Amino acid sequence: MWRNRKTWEGPTHPWQKDRLEEERQLLKQYGLKNKRELWKASTIARKIRFYVRYLNAKKAAGVNVSKEEEKLKNKLVRLGLLNKTSDISEALNITVREILERRLQTIVFRKGLAKTIKQARQLVVHRHIIIGDKVIASPGYLVKVDEEDKIGYNPYSNINKEKLLSQNINKKENKEAAVQEVNQTSQ
Repeated sequence: MWRNRKTWEGPTHPWQKDRLEEERQLLKQYGLKNKRELWKASTIARKIRFYVRYLNAKKAAGVNVSKEEEKLKNKLVRLGLLNKTSDISEALNITVREILERRLQTIVFRKGLAKTIKQARQLVVHRHIIIGDKVIASPGYLVKVDEEDKIGYNPYSNINKEKLLSQNINKKENKEAAVQEVNQTSQ
């Protein structure tokens, strides 16, 4: 039987005011459910930086690591964290914000498929968003660069852009009709 492993590392010191304030701002800005999601993104960035330093140390020791560097660089380019022309050592500058910007929830909000970042999370979790022809229900899914233009509403879902717009128009019309009805009965 397989055992699930922890995919994040929490902070080393629990009560640092500056870190807590920064975490609170990131939680609000990116609509994260809890700090564990932030710590997952932080762990991903930390592991990338660690692996780049490891490769640099092996290279300094005289070991040929060009294949490993190329593999890592291609992966980071696919994720949109590096440019094709940049050097692998620029991966040392990857921050938590860059990882959070690549999450499906954030990209759905940035593309205008949702009005708020919280609504983007709800649309993803409720399986209203697809990438290509696959339904992705994880708001923390890291979107690859070539997948960005394939993000849209699920056609089999009971919600899509036209329905959203028509529902908003119908709600406004219903409110106006109700207001007129109340005005007529009060006269």
